[in-house]
Amino acid sequence: MDHTPLILSLQLATITTLALLVVGIPLAAWLAQTRWRWKAVVEALVSLPLVLPPTVLGFYLLLAFSKQSVLGQWLDTWLGLELVFSFEGLVLGSMFYSLPFMVQPIQAGLQHLSPHLAEASYTLGKGPWETLWRVLLPNIRPALLTGIVLTFAHTVGEFGVVLMIGGSVPGETLVASIALYEYVETLRYAEAHRYAGILLVGSFVVLSVMYGWNARRNYQK
Repeated sequence: MDHTPLILSLQLATITTLALLVVGIPLAAWLAQTRWRWKAVVEALVSLPLVLPPTVLGFYLLLAFSKQSVLGQWLDTWLGLELVFSFEGLVLGSMFYSLPFMVQPIQAGLQHLSPHLAEASYTLGKGPWETLWRVLLPNIRPALLTGIVLTFAHTVGEFGVVLMIGGSVPGETLVASIALYEYVETLRYAEAHRYAGILLVGSFVVLSVMYGWNARRNYQK
């Protein structure tokens, strides 16, 4: 059994999760606090991957990343990046597709905190960023864990976006979900069962650990 697609999937999920922590926490904090009149539009854009067919998002990202587009030409000319059929393209595509799985749990956790926590922090002279990182986030650890685990598990199981942007380049973009699809296409069901079983059991274990940890924390409270 070739383990390279599984390793690529884990690498993709890890990098995507870490990148979305950096992007998602400030975005979730802003959405939790802002009263901007167009907030609903931003929330709709963040949540779009939840309802949009993955192939639709993958198709538009493919057009955006291609050398025929303004963005693709700029990336190729100035940064030397070719995002189509590359691992870097998979990371960016995965960030778009998994964004709501990171942002929504954190946003919900922050919105359920008492506003007095932030007010007390400001009274003690702490700024907004210090308040977020040292006061608010430590009080929503279950929400943070949920965002991290859901983002990681969702990225491991990606198919449509990955297929549209990355194709099936061995050692570069051939992740486990694509390898499973190719095995089924060629009627190699024994290999397909191995990949499917690993993904199924792995996802179940990760989610079970997350829900168990959150339940234990709630019980201790």
